[in-house]
Amino acid sequence: MLNPIDSFLNRTTMYRLVLYFLIVLVIISIGFSFIGWLPYSPVAILFSVLFITTLCAILNVIFAWAFNAPANAESVYITALILALIIDPITSTTDPVFFSLAIWASVWAMASKYIFAIGKKHIFNPAAIAVVITALTINQSASWWVGTLVMAPVVLIGGLLIVRKIIRRDLVYSFFIVATAVILYTSYSSIGGVFSDIWRLYGSTPIMFFAFVMLTEPLTTPPTKILRIIYGSIVGFLFLPSIHIGSVYLTPELALVLGNLFSYLVSPKEKLILTLVQRKNVASDTYDFIFSPDKSMKFRPGQYLEWTIPEDGSDNRGNRRYFTVSSAPTENTINMGVKFYPKPSSFKKKLASMKLGDKMAASQLAGDFTLPRNVKKKLVFIAGGIGVTPFRSMIKYLVDRKERRDIVVFYSNKTAQDIAYKDVLEEAVRLLGIKVVYILSEAIPGDYGPNVKVGMLNSAMITQEIPDFKDRNFYISGPHGMVSAFENTLEGLGVNKRKIITDFFPGFA
Repeated sequence: MLNPIDSFLNRTTMYRLVLYFLIVLVIISIGFSFIGWLPYSPVAILFSVLFITTLCAILNVIFAWAFNAPANAESVYITALILALIIDPITSTTDPVFFSLAIWASVWAMASKYIFAIGKKHIFNPAAIAVVITALTINQSASWWVGTLVMAPVVLIGGLLIVRKIIRRDLVYSFFIVATAVILYTSYSSIGGVFSDIWRLYGSTPIMFFAFVMLTEPLTTPPTKILRIIYGSIVGFLFLPSIHIGSVYLTPELALVLGNLFSYLVSPKEKLILTLVQRKNVASDTYDFIFSPDKSMKFRPGQYLEWTIPEDGSDNRGNRRYFTVSSAPTENTINMGVKFYPKPSSFKKKLASMKLGDKMAASQLAGDFTLPRNVKKKLVFIAGGIGVTPFRSMIKYLVDRKERRDIVVFYSNKTAQDIAYKDVLEEAVRLLGIKVVYILSEAIPGDYGPNVKVGMLNSAMITQEIPDFKDRNFYISGPHGMVSAFENTLEGLGVNKRKIITDFFPGFA
């Protein structure tokens, strides 16, 4: 049973969560201004937010039309609210500094998504590159007023929820560790300077807002754990203003832009336009949506994409979702396996209504949930429900390549009708000798055959079916609660944590 926080996070996409968080920050900042905790009037903050948000929305429509590209309102509002929280609010109706900075930054934030883009994928964080350009062209910089002591607790609480949602602790922690190490080094010779500088860094600078909201933007983040750690470390090193090149001192936004360049160089560049060519029923209420891509894409079995579907009036899960690529690299199509539950999201409703020939976009290829390169490693796949999709990709890949590996698959479902991709699994049993055990939690006990168990997968079943389990790597994919439960089960059996690989990605629910 999920607690209320996890339940909310599971129902909300990463983008919608960030949008809610930014709105809360604006509301709280207005409240703090009422009681004098912030040096701005409530009217000034509200006007600044509305002005920048309206301007960005208009500009994005214009640029989307000019470049014949789809507009994403959610992304626009996130960028606009970030700008409003880092650009000082207006001081008067004739404030030239606010209007010049707000207008110029809004123009470049929206334009950057279309101008600084290669293969329909933008390179830089829009708010960061916009503020860099305004500083270089009109010599006006963002104050990052959200990075104040009174706002710090709110930023911390919301930021931790975001990191919990997107499972990007590696990125954020590496950034914090390196940034703190730099401040420790620069404060080393100062008596009492270390603690005061660290306190000032986390309480009176935008470091937390920067890390939780801007550094974690998926489109400008590397796809794998090692690369994300390097990315976070680079930006953390460049974050502090003590770093400079000649007379040019680094700022938070410039540090992020330089980090974005690294991320772009090491990340997949594809943004695919997919045409639906087939919808295949693979289990009860479960379908494989089969798309023809506008170009080929190199990926590893088990990786996922961010899928964007044109949608009006989306619910709190938005029109962008992360799904594993259920097809294998050896196939000519890009497939997405989807389970439809009662009261589906607006995204799934739109997906279900797609007709053959309809199009959607996919990008942000990422994920470390992939086959080990060492073919001699013994593996166990544990799948729950639609969590079988990455394993379908892996196993189909092995079948097509005729590559034998020592693999045992535990696949849990409520009933036999819920088993998806059984054709691929049975083909692997026949051709490659892979062992598959189906577990049916709600089936009536009976004679289903030697490879079907009725009940719940537990430690006794694991030890019975695979006596050499301690020699194997375990891959677990399924609902959040199931994955966490089996992690605990395996650790209770004495399986080394390093041998347990879980399929978590932004937006998994």
